[in-house]
Amino acid sequence: MEINLNKASSSDDEEIYNMQTASFKPLLEKYQDYEFSPGAEKIEKTRQRLEESFTDYYFICLGDMHIGAIRICRFDSLCKLKQIFILPEFQGKGYAQQAITLAESLYPDAKRWELDTICQETKLCHLYEKMGYAKTGKIQHVKDGMDIVDYAK
Repeated sequence: MEINLNKASSSDDEEIYNMQTASFKPLLEKYQDYEFSPGAEKIEKTRQRLEESFTDYYFICLGDMHIGAIRICRFDSLCKLKQIFILPEFQGKGYAQQAITLAESLYPDAKRWELDTICQETKLCHLYEKMGYAKTGKIQHVKDGMDIVDYAK
């Protein structure tokens, strides 16, 4: 089944926050990264991002159901895919790939796209590489067994 994206507004803060914490919970438990993990953030951070003029949040919708969200930051001809999350029960079904394709199509003036992810999460790295992203060579060490790798296309 195909998904679509619906733009979120500041009044959607609690729903986005609840989906984000549920979606990132397995990675938070695995890496115990309470400093940077979106699964450990407070709702105030979500509220702040929803108010940023350069940030767009979209719900990832399967029919009428919100199954995740994607956050894009716009900087002239650069767009950054800052977060994408799918509720655990909908993961592994190709929805993230569809959402990225749809999100990229919403910004036709973007000449460059960037994102980062956990280097040790091979499924995530494979997804982004399949979508045409390439490692930039920049890797940030977070803690033993966890590094953040940058991608661009």
